[in-house]
Amino acid sequence: MRYVIGIDIGTGSTKGVAVDASGKVLHTSQQSYPTLRPEPTFSEQDPETIWHAFIQCIARISATLAQQPQAIVLSSAMHSLIPMDNGGRPLMNMITWADNRSALVAERIKNSNDGEAIYATCGTPIHAMTPLCKILWLKENNRDLFDRTEKFISIKEFIWYKLFNVFEVDYSIASATGLFDIVSCKWNPLSLKTCSISADKLSIPVETTHLRKDLTSSVAGVLKINSDIPFIAGGSDGCLANVGSFAIKHGTAALTIGTSGAIRVAAKAPAVNFAAMTFNYRLFDDLFISGGPINNGGATFKWYAESFLNIKLEKSSDYDALLSAAEQTDSGANGLIFLPYLLGERAPIWNSDSSGVFFGIRNYHTQAHFTRAVIEGVSMALYSIMTAMESSGLEIDQVNVSGGFVRSTVWLQILADIFNKPIVLIHDEDASAIGAAFIGMKVLGLIKEFSELDDNDHKSFMPRASHHRTYETIFQVYESLYKKIAPEMSQLMRFNRGE
Repeated sequence: MRYVIGIDIGTGSTKGVAVDASGKVLHTSQQSYPTLRPEPTFSEQDPETIWHAFIQCIARISATLAQQPQAIVLSSAMHSLIPMDNGGRPLMNMITWADNRSALVAERIKNSNDGEAIYATCGTPIHAMTPLCKILWLKENNRDLFDRTEKFISIKEFIWYKLFNVFEVDYSIASATGLFDIVSCKWNPLSLKTCSISADKLSIPVETTHLRKDLTSSVAGVLKINSDIPFIAGGSDGCLANVGSFAIKHGTAALTIGTSGAIRVAAKAPAVNFAAMTFNYRLFDDLFISGGPINNGGATFKWYAESFLNIKLEKSSDYDALLSAAEQTDSGANGLIFLPYLLGERAPIWNSDSSGVFFGIRNYHTQAHFTRAVIEGVSMALYSIMTAMESSGLEIDQVNVSGGFVRSTVWLQILADIFNKPIVLIHDEDASAIGAAFIGMKVLGLIKEFSELDDNDHKSFMPRASHHRTYETIFQVYESLYKKIAPEMSQLMRFNRGE
């Protein structure tokens, strides 16, 4: 049995997928971990906990299949930051992409004389999610820790360091820092100057196809694999979701909803748009992934279920029961609108002060209407990104989907009706981990093109014209509503921060 393990280091869990040379998923493993919120706008995780989840996923797969993998390829969530001391130890918990503590720093950089130049060079929106802003926040708010930091790294670099005792970062993850020139593939001097660090405080950038096979025997023993098994750097979860969803050809977008969400297309060159702040991440020399992310994906639905309904979403049947209730209501939730900005928002509004809103509540609205409004609100946030991408010249004819939400045919049909485009379910496994495995197969020479792995056994959800007309009316109110109350959202956040 010949197989490659793709392993995605995500926000809520680490997921491993064993894929054979035909693209068939042989086995999966997943290990969850908590997010810590010591302050209202903070979002942190323990790097060591994630390292142990990584170990468990690999060990379980190799033990279950009773055969060694041909390679292990990494995928990871983006924008995390871990300050490391000179002994290779974290000085604090990892700051995740969802952390908003540097919101004011981000606004200052974005509105500075250098803001547009940094964005144009690095391709990353200037926002509190980026390590660029987080590093400057640490300098201004925890100078002692900043001064003691030997390296500023991501969770993926932390795992790589644990494996090989070297600090290396693939171009894809580096592209998401706001510190990396995505054309020259070097750390950007203007970004470094902005946050007052030198390039030696960062890892060495490497290709996404970069390979190492020099595990120590002790680490190999913990992982329960041979020490000569090759590890491949891989890329970010967003970029690799496009690979795993077969969305690297013209006109096909990839949409994922996990804890957060995003819609992305592949292009030969970056699609720079400072007003819309589309991201541009380098995957290969001739391929960039452009699009926009939302903060509030599956995490929003989980919050609604657990905080409003006191329902724990722990298994598929829990989701099925809740989502099926929404199917009994009409498109538009009978005039109930939900702005899903519980964690602030990234694209397309880029406002860390934005907050969630239910609007239009009347006495005839039931729990099912609220459930549907939450689904529609998250979907409209993604639709607003797609319209911004299309206005920037990116062509989208079809949307391939992946992520935890794809268990719901209700949600997929709602997406088709809102987007007014075919929504194609490629597979219900983690597309980022599968994309990582696909990268490994190409590096090893098991395939020449990713398309060789596409069995075309996909399920499509076609848009319904009458439903789309309803959603177009609702969407106009959705967008107008945010613009009208955004100042009040910021006013409340200033109050919450004690300003």
